[in-house]
Amino acid sequence: MAKERVTVVDIARAAGVSKSTVSLVLQGSALVNEATRAKVNTAIRELGYVYNRSAANLRQARSKIIGIVVNDLTNSFFAELAVGVDAVVQSAGFVQFLANTGEKSERQREVIASMREHGVSGLIISPARGTEAADLAPLVASGIPVVLVVRDIAEAGVSSLTSDNHAGAMAAVRHLIERGHRRIAFLGGFPDTAVFEARMRGYRDALREAGMPALDELVIGSAPSRAGGVTAVEQAMMLKERPTAALCFNDAVAFGVCDGLRARRLEPGADFAVIGFDDVIEAKTAVPALTTVSVDPQGMGERAADLLLRQITAGRAEAESIISPVRLVVRQSCGGTVERRVKEISS
Repeated sequence: MAKERVTVVDIARAAGVSKSTVSLVLQGSALVNEATRAKVNTAIRELGYVYNRSAANLRQARSKIIGIVVNDLTNSFFAELAVGVDAVVQSAGFVQFLANTGEKSERQREVIASMREHGVSGLIISPARGTEAADLAPLVASGIPVVLVVRDIAEAGVSSLTSDNHAGAMAAVRHLIERGHRRIAFLGGFPDTAVFEARMRGYRDALREAGMPALDELVIGSAPSRAGGVTAVEQAMMLKERPTAALCFNDAVAFGVCDGLRARRLEPGADFAVIGFDDVIEAKTAVPALTTVSVDPQGMGERAADLLLRQITAGRAEAESIISPVRLVVRQSCGGTVERRVKEISS
């Protein structure tokens, strides 16, 4: 009987790594550390695997596939962004592969490697936390068009499409100041991201512009999620002098802040002003409707897809950096003013 052919899956199982990691080793990628590379090469030798480079070259030929890699698919922002991408690429005869990294850089490397195996024509990536320019270097070297969205990576050599986070945060805080608030918190978000830094800078600049102090105690980071918003507002309510309003890192955090306020029998918009950031679909139907800085996630997806398709059609990936304008959408959740201060809560 003929011996069954050894596959990449067999190598991965023997080496205790993922299939994508084996593929990276076979491609000679610099993304794999030496210890892992040695394990994979040992498994290859022991199992007698032969790499079919001709077949690999056929697989790596460009297809009508666009890869979308996002850092947090539990955030509805990215679902809306993917809808925008799909509307554009579908009309151009492409299909999209969507992957979620969950903010894990190792998972990001694996899904990008897998998409390259399938011969994607281009990639739209919202990078995981900690992603550096070196992580994208193999993509740049391969000539695959790449567009970064939401988060930019300095000196990565690829195109990026981001929002004017600084201006959006300034507009939100100015609005709260105009409504008489003097204790304004910034709630949620991971401090080690460029988006957090830009929004934080806008928050602080607006306070200083009004001659108000930017107090560290009013900046409370958390996971950029609904649960993170609950945690952040609970901490804010424990301050000796509580805030009367908050700019939230994103809409997910803002929804959580509203949940946390209600748990303390405080009504968002009446007892405490809340402003989000993104303007996801749920923002306008929430109760109260959420005041937020509109980034237009679906529109961002459409613009990112347009940019990527232009680069694919041109046959070259010249880096462009685009910062999209934002606007403050005023709804009911920021109705609270200093005339109706936060109710005293018994502990």
